[in-house]
Amino acid sequence: MKATLSRRSVLKLAGSSAGTLGLPTFVHAQSPKPEYKLSVVGNRPLGTTEAAFRWADLVAERTQGRINIRVYPGSQLLGGDQTREFVAMRQGVIDMNVASTINLAPQIREMNLFSLPFIMPDHQAFDALTSGAVRKDLEAVLTSRDAVPLAWSENGFRQVSNSKRPVRKPDDLKGLKIRYAAGQIFADIFNALGANPLQMSWADLQPALATGAVDGQETPVNVFLTSQLDRVAQKHLSIWNYVADANICLVSKAAWETFAPADQEIVRASAEQAAREHTASSRKGVVGSDRWSLDELKRRNVEVAELSDSEKATFKTATRSVFDKWAQTVGSELVKKAEAAVAGRNT
Repeated sequence: MKATLSRRSVLKLAGSSAGTLGLPTFVHAQSPKPEYKLSVVGNRPLGTTEAAFRWADLVAERTQGRINIRVYPGSQLLGGDQTREFVAMRQGVIDMNVASTINLAPQIREMNLFSLPFIMPDHQAFDALTSGAVRKDLEAVLTSRDAVPLAWSENGFRQVSNSKRPVRKPDDLKGLKIRYAAGQIFADIFNALGANPLQMSWADLQPALATGAVDGQETPVNVFLTSQLDRVAQKHLSIWNYVADANICLVSKAAWETFAPADQEIVRASAEQAAREHTASSRKGVVGSDRWSLDELKRRNVEVAELSDSEKATFKTATRSVFDKWAQTVGSELVKKAEAAVAGRNT
């Protein structure tokens, strides 16, 4: 008589064989959440916010709506406090974040690398840090904090503006009340230059500029234009390229594990496309012969001071003690690796 196996026996045998081969005995079905909450600083049409919406839209399109990512701009789930987004993601309050390294730095000291004064002289230097060994080291830190980094983009070099006078040398900043987003390193930089730095959320910035509670601020040119800061008394802007913050598309580890492998690839590829488009928009009109954004500033009657290399060098010298202090916080080996990457960017 031919022996037969029951269904239970077949499953038991299959499980035993899988264990023998070192394969998982059970395959857990992945089930996406009904909604994934994506938090981002600022509102449309800011580039970072547009990138967040673009990421969500691409995922919806490529999954035919199976994966629903809802964008919450203005850090609205956190009362507008942009520095709490990473903590909130780890706590499960939000699932995703398009995060600036400036806002990550209070929780992740290594992210202060992008805020070291004058470490990156140009966009090629930024690319050198976000495409090689330095990026890998920073992603390892994020992974150790239960975050999955998917894509990096440039938010633009941060330029300083104010309502009082042109700024071409450190003495020109003396006594000016300058808003900064977050991070003690920015307070140290502006204190070293004789300014009066004030920490303030993005949501509070424009009212403070309009009332004169602060004299100036520091943001990229295209953020300045999009936010129409010329309408709140910002009539002087200096191109000094003192720092450039990166934006990172992040997913919490818990949320990431709800995606099947094929969907993980879709979410990653969508983030990468949104990031590429964000970098292109951040650089539009400010790189090489494309001067549209700088010309637009002048059309709006903003006095633009494009600092020479020697003028930038005076600011770099004045803030060197801040660089050295914070290099220890970031990690001396990581800073050395970054400096080497920048030095070798054109080789």
